[in-house]
Amino acid sequence: MSEMRQQQINIELGEKEAEGIYANLAMIVHSPTEIIIDFARIMPRASKARVQSRIIMTPMHAKILLKTLEDNIKKFEDKHGEIKIQGMNHQNKNIGFEQNFDNSKSEEKK
Repeated sequence: MSEMRQQQINIELGEKEAEGIYANLAMIVHSPTEIIIDFARIMPRASKARVQSRIIMTPMHAKILLKTLEDNIKKFEDKHGEIKIQGMNHQNKNIGFEQNFDNSKSEEKK
């Protein structure tokens, strides 16, 4: 029986990256091979938003990220209480963060 050895990876965090980037809007599109998440910041009464960062990942890595976020949100809520989302009803309408899914089947064929 072979043992899987976990590789230790040293992750460097540069000074600029350590400052972080604030985003209050996310747009998500996907293809069969990748998921693209654009993080943007929109100001009140503004008619446009500027993308602050674009993250491109494989569907598998996106699913791992989803599971990790779910786990961390659960831990946060267990410690601090449920996160309330203002202005959002139970029909799962998006406020601030939105999801745009690429659906190639709905495109018209030429």
